[in-house]
Formats: sequence, C-alpha cells, structure tokens
Amino acid sequence: MPDTVLELLDRSDPSAAAIGAPGRSDLTYAELAALIGETAGALNGFGIGRNDAVAIVLPNGPEMATAFLGVAAGATAAPLNPGYREEEFEFYLTDLEARAVLVQVGEASPVRAVAERLGIGLIELQPSDGPAGGYRLQSALAGTPKVGGMAEADDVALVLHTSGTTSRPKIVPLSQRNVCASARQIGETLALDRSDRCLNIMPLFHIHGLIAAVLSTAAAGGSVVCSPGFNALRFFSWLEEVQPSWYTAVPTMHQAILSRASRNKATVDANRLRFVRSSSSSLPPSVMAELEETFDAPVVEAYGMTEAAHQMASNPLPPRERKPGSVGVAAGPEVAIMNEAGDLLSVGATGEIVIRGPNVTSGYARNPEANAGAYQDGWFRTGDQGVLDEEGYLRITGRLKEIINRGGEKISPREVDEVLLGHPAVAQAVAFAMPHEKLGEEVAAAVVLQPGGTATEREIRAYASGRIADFKVPRKIVIVDEISKGPTGKLQRIGLAEKLGLA
Repeated sequence: MPDTVLELLDRSDPSAAAIGAPGRSDLTYAELAALIGETAGALNGFGIGRNDAVAIVLPNGPEMATAFLGVAAGATAAPLNPGYREEEFEFYLTDLEARAVLVQVGEASPVRAVAERLGIGLIELQPSDGPAGGYRLQSALAGTPKVGGMAEADDVALVLHTSGTTSRPKIVPLSQRNVCASARQIGETLALDRSDRCLNIMPLFHIHGLIAAVLSTAAAGGSVVCSPGFNALRFFSWLEEVQPSWYTAVPTMHQAILSRASRNKATVDANRLRFVRSSSSSLPPSVMAELEETFDAPVVEAYGMTEAAHQMASNPLPPRERKPGSVGVAAGPEVAIMNEAGDLLSVGATGEIVIRGPNVTSGYARNPEANAGAYQDGWFRTGDQGVLDEEGYLRITGRLKEIINRGGEKISPREVDEVLLGHPAVAQAVAFAMPHEKLGEEVAAAVVLQPGGTATEREIRAYASGRIADFKVPRKIVIVDEISKGPTGKLQRIGLAEKLGLA
C-alpha cells in the first residue's frame, strides 16, 4: 500500500493526463513524476531536504498543485494564503520555522519583504510555456540538506495551521502516511478511477483542495483541472471546456453556482456530472436538493478537518442512502461520540465527535498543552458536537465553542440556521451568540435575502417561532448584504456579534 506521495503517483498510467488548467494542455503522469524528481533534486541543491518546511505562496492554479506535490515528495509543504498581509506572513513563517519561501517569478507579494527581514531564503518558480503545471525553480540558496532524497512514510509531507478563530492557531503536521491514507479513503468513498476528471475550484492553500481534489485524484490515476480560483461567472464555461465528472466545493460556492445555473441550463444538460461533493461547512438540505435537481446527479456531503488530513465521514454514493443534514458514515478513520469524562457514548447520545485512524495527525507541533487536551485514550477530540444514528450516520449539532448557552439552555446554532434557511426569502443565515445581561448569551442571527426577496426581521422571527422552541428563536435578526467569509468561502460565525455591533 503506498505510504508516500511518490509511491501514490507511481501507480498511475504514465501516459495519462494528471494536471490540467482551462485553456492549456495537460501534464501527464510521466511528466509529473519527472517534475517531482527535479523538484526534490533542486531543493536538495538549495540545502533543503526531508522534514524541512518550505512555505508555498503561489496563486491558485496548476503550478500550485504540482509545486505542492513536488515539495511534499521531498521536503515539507507549507502552503500559505497568498492574500495574507505582512504581519500574517511574519507570524506564520516564524511559527513554521520555514527554511525557505517559494514564490512565483514576477509576483509582488509582501512575503518577499518579510522573508528578507527574517533571513529566510527565497525560491522562485518560473511556470513553463508547455503543459499546465510545468515549472522550473531558481534560487541563490545553496547547501547540503541534513537528510536528502525522497521522503519516507513517517516524514512530514504537509504542515498547516488550524483556523485560530478563538485562540492562537496551532501547527498541524501531517505525515506522508496521513495524507496518502486520506487520499485513498476519499477515492474509495467516491469510487474514483482513471476515467474521472475533477474541476478544482477550491483554494490550494487549504486542506480541502489539496487532498480532496488534487491528491485523491492522483491516488486514483485520474486528472484534476485547476482553475485560477473560484469564479461563479466562469464556472459554466469551465464546465463546458473541461467536461469534468465531478467537482468539490464549500456550500457558499455551491449557492453561487446555483444562482447562475438557470441561465446556463444548456451547458449543464450537455455536461453531465457523475456526482457533486460538498465539505468544510454544513450544507443546508435545501441547497443539497436544489443541486441534485439542477445537475441531475447525487450530492455527497462529507465531513473533514485539517487534523484528519481532511476526510472523516461522508455520505455514500447511490445505491446507498444519502441523508440530507447528516455528514454520512465513517469514511476513513473510526468515528465515535464521547462525553466530557472520556466515556464513549451509545447510539443516539449527543457528545463530542472523536476519531482515530491512519489519516489522523499524531499531534500538534511544539504544543504539549494542546495535545494533552486533544487526545483521550488514542482518540482525537474534534471539538465538534454530534450524534450517531442506528445506521452509523453522523449528524453534527455544532462546534462546542459555538454552542449558545442561554441561561443554561444549550442551543445549536446550526439547528437555527436550517430553520431560517427554510424561509423562501432567505439565501444565507448564520445564528450566533450575543451577550445578554441576565442570561449570559442570547440567540441572534445574520441573514442575507435572496435576490429580489423581501422579508422583515419580524416576519423571519415569526416564521422561525412556528418551527423551533421559543428559547431558540433569534431575539435579534440583522438583515445584511453579505456575511463575512473565511479565505475558503466558509461563513464566519465567531465574532459576528462584535462585527454587527451587538456585543
């Protein structure tokens, strides 16, 4: 069983397409293997080897995908959001103890000045004029790595940070074995094979795009076409040109695609998808139903997190049942429910979701305090609250740190979200806690209306009051033009009370 990125790629047909991009020819697996070998050799010549972190700051696209594979096969890939400001780059580069920063020739990123200030060497990537994803590396760095050659199974392939919405971000090292196990598991869940072609619209500094789109495709010997980034206006032209068999995205991206689908019905009808995948945030059942109707294809909602090298659970493909509102069954690691005392709970009981398996990180880097709280008897505590039904389907009821405590009544904001989204005028809804003098916390919500939709706060509250208990109905609903999103398009719940002046 392949336990390194290089071994994973070695099983593919050398002449088959591996990496593509709109408007460009494909890079074959043979060309990709050669590029990875050249990358490892170049890094070694720069004095960088196995387990040395290389921060990758590249625009979305095929070179980002191939650079990730190349760096991960011979060193440690540390992708960073190219949209960061100087202060953010300084924090992440210092925290990662990065040995070098990989940037594209001609890109005027603030990371260049930060790297110079910190004494971190630059490696520049020059895209080739040939097939998508081809490049060569150049740098003034020179030296001999502590450990050269290609990475082995226990070496760190990928290092990312947690989101850090309420505390300092934690470093998540993922071994070659971790990422390969996750890629294989995703491929098995989706029945991927060499005939599959993925259209990637996810950012490639994020675990979702890196593993679910790029590495799972490579593990199956299929091809992935890397867009320059999500663009709802261009999605349907890409669909027509690329003719993918699937794509994966976060719910806000799916909603943006649906908003333009009626104007592109001919393109949708002429380019049938085998399935659509959704992950990284809760998919409203109404959006799932609309996606299935629009694309005439099953929608597979999955559950992932960085610490598990992405996938933990997934709804299965037909003929097995897909349960809207659930994230499916265990799809890789073991999944269980645990109480605060560390006892595993029975079916139907609500508690913290815990996981264990070959794709789960062995621990946060240089953070014994976080590790002490994160692991219990070999299980990793996800921080998510959920419940398993009798058929093993997992329903997430919320993030433990996002649960609203209204005078002792514990309210899942996701439950409130789903009710508000049932209102015909509501396009997006995010419930959150706002401070209350006597109760401690009270329920509030931010709502974006459908284009052309009209509804007042009173009307939306009245709609909700007939569908959930009174104490769960938001006492304050703020109708906004847009709800803030994270860099991957996920709606941001934490901090909304402050942003909307309700704190």
